[in-house]
Amino acid sequence: MGELVFVGLGLYDENDLSLRGLEEVKRADFVFAELYTSLMQGLTLERLEKLTGKEIVLVSRRKLEEESGKQILEAARKGQTVFLVPGDPLIATTHVDLRIRAEKAGIKTRIVHGASIVSAAMGLSGLQNYKFGRSITIPFSNGEIVSETPYNIVKANLKAGLHTLCFLDVRAEEKRYMTIKEALKTFIAVGKAKQESVITSSMFAVGIARAGSRTPTVRADVAEKLLDFDFGNPPHTLIFLGKLHFMEAEALISLANAPESIGKLAK
Repeated sequence: MGELVFVGLGLYDENDLSLRGLEEVKRADFVFAELYTSLMQGLTLERLEKLTGKEIVLVSRRKLEEESGKQILEAARKGQTVFLVPGDPLIATTHVDLRIRAEKAGIKTRIVHGASIVSAAMGLSGLQNYKFGRSITIPFSNGEIVSETPYNIVKANLKAGLHTLCFLDVRAEEKRYMTIKEALKTFIAVGKAKQESVITSSMFAVGIARAGSRTPTVRADVAEKLLDFDFGNPPHTLIFLGKLHFMEAEALISLANAPESIGKLAK
């Protein structure tokens, strides 16, 4: 029986792979990777294979979710196997399920953590991690009825004075990556439909683009202004702001070009 090692790729390109992660890949018998849970704009499979000296098998969402990771588990039964994942490996619940399946099958597992958008978004914006509530994913609507669950979570976080980190939908197979503008429009539309003043064009939020790259964009302002701001290429991340510590307000003004009026959110 072999071993399955989950290795985080980080946020932007192959250079985000840690030295420990690189060592694991180089001594592995089988190497798999998925690139559908997040967009790593600077990464190509060819450069990653050149860096590691290994042939890497790219697995699709269907292979992992519909087939329960059978391909990876079969390899791990035979020898040392590495599964490369954008960001930190087990942020995506799909991969938690794969690890549980491996352990139940008697396959030992380990994790080599990587940089995550969770910590990067907080670091880039200057917001404090203990001021965040439950995070959400904002899905594409495709013209269908939009789920109110993410909206209600943001609403509950705001009531508690907490920030909300929003992961924006990714459909890698279709090359579709939700933008901050699309996410804000979705939330404002739900607020109007519910005839509530909780999430409106006048509330403050933070938009982050290309975290982990040399040129990330971080902007804090009211939603109305963010709707017209050009964040550039994806991936994008959105944060709805709750009550601010005075240091957070200063950080947003200095690091995210927020207007001085954002100070009204500070205690």
